[in-house]
Amino acid sequence: MTPSARAPNKDILIAVVLAIVVGGIGGAATNIGPWYYGLIKPSWQPPDWLFGPVWTTIYVLTAIAGVRAWRRANPTERRYFSGALALNIVLNILWSVIFFTLRRPELALLEVVPLWLSIALLALLVRRYSPLSAALLMPYLLWVAFAAYLNWTIVRLNGLI
Repeated sequence: MTPSARAPNKDILIAVVLAIVVGGIGGAATNIGPWYYGLIKPSWQPPDWLFGPVWTTIYVLTAIAGVRAWRRANPTERRYFSGALALNIVLNILWSVIFFTLRRPELALLEVVPLWLSIALLALLVRRYSPLSAALLMPYLLWVAFAAYLNWTIVRLNGLI
């Protein structure tokens, strides 16, 4: 197989590895134990088992969006996209660390704002040259908006503000 025949799959491999690494680190930071179960949560919170499939779907859609955007971007757009994606990855992992590892839902509530904005930035950056990529990021944006509201409700119900 020639190098050019293998090259198109490199971006797919990178996207898959990134999704697995980010999901793995975030999952490892998500310690659902007595502390978490002791929090007062709203009745409308989804069941715990649903979070894994939702995040898996989001990571798959984000990986597809990233590959599509990368393939359509020029070198300058790729640099902007890479920087925005790196920021998003850090913020994504950081939220789990703050909420679950540090057990600070009130600080996670502050951090979720830049996380949401980083997703919006990704979508805006790729929209011009890959509208489908921007659309594939919408479930991520909506889920984090929902998670922010859930986070706010947990903070309020537990008197953390």
